[in-house]
Amino acid sequence: MFGIGMPELILILALALIVLGPRKLPEIARALGKGIAEFRRATDELKEELRQVEQEIEQSSPQATPDDDPFLAKKVETPPSPTSTEESEKKPR
Repeated sequence: MFGIGMPELILILALALIVLGPRKLPEIARALGKGIAEFRRATDELKEELRQVEQEIEQSSPQATPDDDPFLAKKVETPPSPTSTEESEKKPR
């Protein structure tokens, strides 16, 4: 959690208790919790909306064919991978 360990968290809470007082601290914590929850909801809604737009774009756009894209027409040949016996033969002993 943000690189904050338990001792640091206790220190921060103790300082907040001293500065804000025991009456204000629960109110501020409650408000902070509500704000974080609202922020999460908003970001989740935005993520979902972006996913939907992405899916709509993928569904509406035609797939590329070799006739459309010259890169797809080329066959990309990969060199054969050396076997373990070939590798051991290349290593100097």
